[in-house]
Amino acid sequence: MHFSKFSKYQKSVSLSTGLGFILERMDAAFMGLALASIIATLHISKAEGGLIPAITALGSLVGGVGFGVLADKFGRVKTLSWSIFIYAIGTAGMGFTNSFSLLLIFRIIIGLGTSGEYGIALTMLSEAFQKKYMGRISSAAGIAGQVGAIVASLLAAVVLPNWHMLFFIGIIPVILAAYVRFRIPESKAFTENKIEEKKDNKVKLGDVWSLFATPAEAFLSIRIVLMFLIHIAGYDTVMNWLPTIAQERMHVNVAHSSLWMVFTIIGMGAGMGVFGYLQDKYGSRLAYGIFLLGSAISVFFLIMATNPIEFVIAGAIVGFLTDGMYTGYGAIVSNLYPSKDRATANNTIMSIAKTIGTFSPVLVGYIMDVSTVTTVVIFMSVCYLVSFVVMISIKQLKKDHPRYVQDN
Repeated sequence: MHFSKFSKYQKSVSLSTGLGFILERMDAAFMGLALASIIATLHISKAEGGLIPAITALGSLVGGVGFGVLADKFGRVKTLSWSIFIYAIGTAGMGFTNSFSLLLIFRIIIGLGTSGEYGIALTMLSEAFQKKYMGRISSAAGIAGQVGAIVASLLAAVVLPNWHMLFFIGIIPVILAAYVRFRIPESKAFTENKIEEKKDNKVKLGDVWSLFATPAEAFLSIRIVLMFLIHIAGYDTVMNWLPTIAQERMHVNVAHSSLWMVFTIIGMGAGMGVFGYLQDKYGSRLAYGIFLLGSAISVFFLIMATNPIEFVIAGAIVGFLTDGMYTGYGAIVSNLYPSKDRATANNTIMSIAKTIGTFSPVLVGYIMDVSTVTTVVIFMSVCYLVSFVVMISIKQLKKDHPRYVQDN
């Protein structure tokens, strides 16, 4: 399906989602690229440094569940615009402080904002396009997000170690919020759900507990959470610690490690494109199977690299496999849960996963303080293998499973 054939509504939703992902990934990249400089400036340990990105999870839990429910009850567009405003305030605030405590507070605020972005945006995409296109459409939005990460890396190469300057760009999302709020109408699915709610008082929109209403439903939701949790942990480890690992193992400066991240991010974008195609063409099980097993193997390339060129290639391969799956989680949640609870499902699953998974930089920082990078790599590999086993157990992900293919 070519972009020129999109309806006006589909184009607006796609562009706004892509812009939102660009800004979200810029923040994640800023944090990872600036982490070594922040640690040096504030004179804190690596474990304490890992707490700065990890604390975001506290805001993600509250914001994720809350924004998801609000989006199902009061509208995706209105809720998304407020989440972006909050995100902009937190990111800009990072640039105004040298206080470790205030940095943690602003990261919590950022967590509140970004937790609404992912789930609501993918919900809007799922209600604008047919399910058979969802893998590729959501991957395209994810690829757009990598543009933001590349821009962040290039900016970091110029600006760092003055990390404050990186975060002043956080005010830009306010412009996006205004565009989303005033230019895009609510989806047809949401409008129909509101009409149905008025007709039947038994219809409940944004029901968090519906995800765990029965043992079978709870088991399904928990397994998807676990898969996404492992993905978030792997991504945060790569984005937050790969520049530091590069600086220490390859003995290069901050600017060079930032530029290396560009190749890792390009790999991530390419992985998303391939994953989206595989997901639509052959189903989620095959796509996830290939990428999870590949991730478990590829992370060892980071410790096998003996020179800067090999390390760049290793980073690109790791990025391709470990982050190619990112938007696939939103696609499967949108496929498996009904529209009346879709934003709630996307945001709740995402926020629970982020709340736990985002603390991985603390654990990884601790491991690096007391052990070696090899231990970190082994830990990551085992996690991807666990995710593979969990994925295989989810029968609803079969390409021909009624729940997976039925429009709802």
